[in-house]
Amino acid sequence: MNPSPIAQRFDQLKASGKMAFMPFLTAGDPDLEMTKELLVDWGRRGVDLVEIGFPYSDPIADGAVIQASYTRALAKKITIDQIFTALGELSGENIPPLVGMVSYSLIFRYGTDHFITGAKNAGISGLIVPDFPGDEAGAFAKQVQNAGIDSIQLVAPTTPAGRVQKILQSASGFLYCISVAGTTGVRQELPEELSQQLEQLQSQTALPLAVGFGISRSEQAAVLRGKAQGVIVGSAIVRQLECLDEDPTRRAAVVAELGRFVDEMVQATHQS
Repeated sequence: MNPSPIAQRFDQLKASGKMAFMPFLTAGDPDLEMTKELLVDWGRRGVDLVEIGFPYSDPIADGAVIQASYTRALAKKITIDQIFTALGELSGENIPPLVGMVSYSLIFRYGTDHFITGAKNAGISGLIVPDFPGDEAGAFAKQVQNAGIDSIQLVAPTTPAGRVQKILQSASGFLYCISVAGTTGVRQELPEELSQQLEQLQSQTALPLAVGFGISRSEQAAVLRGKAQGVIVGSAIVRQLECLDEDPTRRAAVVAELGRFVDEMVQATHQS
């Protein structure tokens, strides 16, 4: 079986001594046209992967900023079909591999087979399903992987060693390493024990490690160099989209502001 788009991207970065930068974006906030515009712009700017959040009324582990983003998208009646259609329209564009962050409740209600097929056709390369425990996701993970999509699993600082081993059995693409116990959100400092956690995980798996939750600055990405293979930034990006709900005229300015932030993060992670 050929390496997945996600595995290929991490292999390319490893060969050049670079880390992956993966921003998070809620599909449909403020609208799907903006989602597509940002994906294309970020692709031009050298972003490595993009995590796409599927709006859900009861998000798991998401802090106030991303919860509010989901609420804004749901208020506009954004549907899974609309998300798949919008992402599929980007076929042929130079966009990074897409990683869907989606509740299993949504997948189950939509129909598991139907969702996996839709995700594949929309160009999604990986799925993170935070409410389906990785140590219990064997059959589902296999089904996802058989469709050519990576089953990306999460490991928290509080995950017992025995569970980590089981989670790794159903993981592919990369391992999402939660930097702190708690919800998503901007934090000033990364915990000291994170380095030890990453070192331990590195000894247990050949999968790339991508760190999320709390990362908002290029300095934090620099601290992770040599300890992780990627960084994920969510709240710091989503927060900049809040203003568009009340003032759509700032659209071009927000795209430009996010572009500058993305450039800074790409530069920080791509220093070899």
